[in-house]
Amino acid sequence: MSNKVKSSRDSRTTSTARLAAVQGLYEIELTGAQLDYILFDFLGRRWTVQNDIDAVGQAEKNERLADPDKKKFSEVVRGVLANKADIDKMIEGALSENSTLEKLDVIMRSILRAGTFELFHLPAVPVKVIINEYVDLAHAFYSEKEPGFVNGILDRLAKVIRQQELGN
Repeated sequence: MSNKVKSSRDSRTTSTARLAAVQGLYEIELTGAQLDYILFDFLGRRWTVQNDIDAVGQAEKNERLADPDKKKFSEVVRGVLANKADIDKMIEGALSENSTLEKLDVIMRSILRAGTFELFHLPAVPVKVIINEYVDLAHAFYSEKEPGFVNGILDRLAKVIRQQELGN
């Protein structure tokens, strides 16, 4: 297998892991589900069933989602939950004066928390990749100005957290 094909597959599985992580964080916050249940359900059952359904509906388009990178999915979900208080403080600091994290809907909080976790705790992943991935995720859930909002918040945080990488 060529490096280009492997790289494309790896980036797709990582992107899918980020999507699954945001969905898992959303479910944990909304329902109070336990981490172990989410990890088992998403990686052991749900993703396989969902992908089978997607494969039927999208077969002619050949756009079946890649299976999520299990390590990445687990790393993001576990990391956000373990560092939630610090992550929330960082996000609060990046919001405008008249906004709070609690005023944002659950999916937006999940996207911002996952992106902030990666910016702060996964320095091997380039800032541009993290921001682009989470802006793309925002596009999957929103059609208005929310992707720009995600871009602005993560960019603001990156300028503080990854100053040296960005050359600021």
